[in-house]
Amino acid sequence: MDPVLIRPATADDLDGLLALYQELADGSPVKMPSHPGQSRLVLNRILDDPARHLHIAVADAQTVGTADLLIVANLTHRARPWAVIENVIVTAAARRHGVGTALLHHLVQIASSAGCYKVQLHSGKQRAQAHDLYKKVGFRPVAEGFKLYFDGTEQPPDQPSSSPGREEDIRRTA
Repeated sequence: MDPVLIRPATADDLDGLLALYQELADGSPVKMPSHPGQSRLVLNRILDDPARHLHIAVADAQTVGTADLLIVANLTHRARPWAVIENVIVTAAARRHGVGTALLHHLVQIASSAGCYKVQLHSGKQRAQAHDLYKKVGFRPVAEGFKLYFDGTEQPPDQPSSSPGREEDIRRTA
C-alpha cells in the first residue's frame, strides 16, 4: 500500500465516505447512511461547520479511512474546549497498515492545536481490535459511557428494546 495521505474531506469525497459508512454500519439498516441526495446536503452542512473536522485517509488513490472531530466550546477547565471523535472507520483491506493510527494522530493534533483540554471517543464494547488501536494512539478507558438512542436499536442483547414504563420514567425525570 502507498503511504497514506490524511486530508480534510471535500464534497467530492461523498461516494468514498458513504462506502466507508456502509462498512461501519455492518449491515444494520438503521446505521446505514441516508440516500446520496440527503447525504450530500448533510455533508455540505458538516463541511461548512468550523467546529467540525471531517478527515479522510487516502492510499492508492482510494478513500480507505475517515474520522470526524468535533470541537466544543466549554465554560469549565478555564474555558478550554473539549473534542470528540466519531465515526472512525478504516476499510478492512487497509487495517493493520497504519491508516487508523495516522488518522487519529492527525485529529488529536488538531484538537491539541485548538487548545482542547481533552479529546474523547466512544467505542462499542465488542470492538476489541479498535480498542487496541485507540490505546496505541494514547487513549485510555477512563470513564463509563452512557447513551440513549431514540430509535431503540442499540440496546444490549440481554435487554429488551423497550420496557413498560420506560417512556413514562424518562418523561418524569426530564
